[in-house]
Amino acid sequence: MGARSRPVVVIGAGMGGLVTAALLAAKGRDVLVLERAAMPGGKIREVMVDGVPVGVGPALLTLRPLFESIFSEAGGHLDRLGLVPEALLGRHAWVDGRRLDLPVDPAAAEAAIGDFAGAAAVTGYRAFRDRAKRIHDALEGPFLTAQRPGALALAMQSGLRRLLGTSPFSGLWESLAVLFPDPRLRQVFARVATYVGSSPLQAPATLMMVSHVEQQGLWAVPGGMPCLAEALAALAEARGAAFRYCAEARAITVAGGRAAGVTLADGEVVEASAVVFNGDAPTLAAGRYGRAVTSAVEALAPERRSFSAVTWALRATVEGFAPARQTVVHADDPTAEYAEIGYRAKLPTTPTVTLVAQDRGDGAVPEGPERLLAMISAPARADSRPLTEDAIARCGEVVFDRLGRAGLTVHRRPEAEVVTTPAGWDRLFPGVGGSLYGPAVHGWQAAFSRPGARTKLPGLFLAGASAHPGAGVAMAAISGRLAAARVMEEKA
Repeated sequence: MGARSRPVVVIGAGMGGLVTAALLAAKGRDVLVLERAAMPGGKIREVMVDGVPVGVGPALLTLRPLFESIFSEAGGHLDRLGLVPEALLGRHAWVDGRRLDLPVDPAAAEAAIGDFAGAAAVTGYRAFRDRAKRIHDALEGPFLTAQRPGALALAMQSGLRRLLGTSPFSGLWESLAVLFPDPRLRQVFARVATYVGSSPLQAPATLMMVSHVEQQGLWAVPGGMPCLAEALAALAEARGAAFRYCAEARAITVAGGRAAGVTLADGEVVEASAVVFNGDAPTLAAGRYGRAVTSAVEALAPERRSFSAVTWALRATVEGFAPARQTVVHADDPTAEYAEIGYRAKLPTTPTVTLVAQDRGDGAVPEGPERLLAMISAPARADSRPLTEDAIARCGEVVFDRLGRAGLTVHRRPEAEVVTTPAGWDRLFPGVGGSLYGPAVHGWQAAFSRPGARTKLPGLFLAGASAHPGAGVAMAAISGRLAAARVMEEKA
């Protein structure tokens, strides 16, 4: 079989793999996507609860222009999804009854913050927005959307003075303390660290740029985020890509010093001109895909893994204040919370709880039970240390008690609830103890720890949350674009 008749094989139909497949197919490459699940999406997924699908992955979309560009490059149109803009970045609450609605609109956000914490807080918020923008502008072109440079190369490309002006060596929590004397506002804006599975106490201040991205707009996908994955898969297929679902890759084969194919769980060998791995890169180094590719990427120590999560997908009725599409009930003591998760590797005693109300938005008030997802951060852990059923039950009691004490009572029904633990995430996405976001972003050098699209093994490329530029739907999409570009550069 000649090289030209062998496809580029993409392992995993998560966001990075879908974008890679769509862009390569649009450029005329033969593409085959292998996905162990029965549908595309990866961590963009749903579970059936009480007869209806409930999303248990990302809920909202950022960086709409990025997706417009990707769809356009692949010959499609994002606007056919009918994205709906969100007015609120989130509704924030505490168990003492305090609440803050944070609008997307900057002027409205200033007014809300002023009412919540006074004029000095508005000044701090303006300074925060300015710094977040400067960080984003300094890093977007030379780092976020580019093939991964080292620290020195980044400084040269973005300009050393401009880069240092973003205070890249400072910590997120300490920087927010300077801007926001009110500790509650620090909690609100430190949440960006958890978006990438990291502790606000250890994350770098450069993560403020995530807030700038959010302030450019949040978008809901009618029908749920899986519709985005399905649209990308359909677009890739329309350009000639083939998909095989329920096809689990077990090994990447090597011949002539390069990746040459994939062995499936049933023993079938699929030959490839190149392989794009849209999974957790550390699992390659750990040998889960064969000894031949263990040296293609660096290993990741377990203590450098990002957080996992415990999630409760429900259909339930809600009493109290109306939840927004995203409502956050904050911990009593965030420093204790993240110390427990990060340093002590245990479930937090009084966790921050995020509640996603999937049937809300634009003032919609569902009649009867609605689709909800409650989640907390949890440590990633090995299979040998799973949480017991009793521990999860006690944790659930704490979680929903905290929601109730904050003014949001969720009426649970055992038959209408699906719980996923770190061990459950590890079964779905094996090899990293349930870690959901690749390496943790702890310390200013963490951004350079993710591998780029090209590995040490010719013909093997990376996409997804564990690759540059990082976790999140938009970042994974960028990784897929970068992987496609690297594949096109290489002469097989």
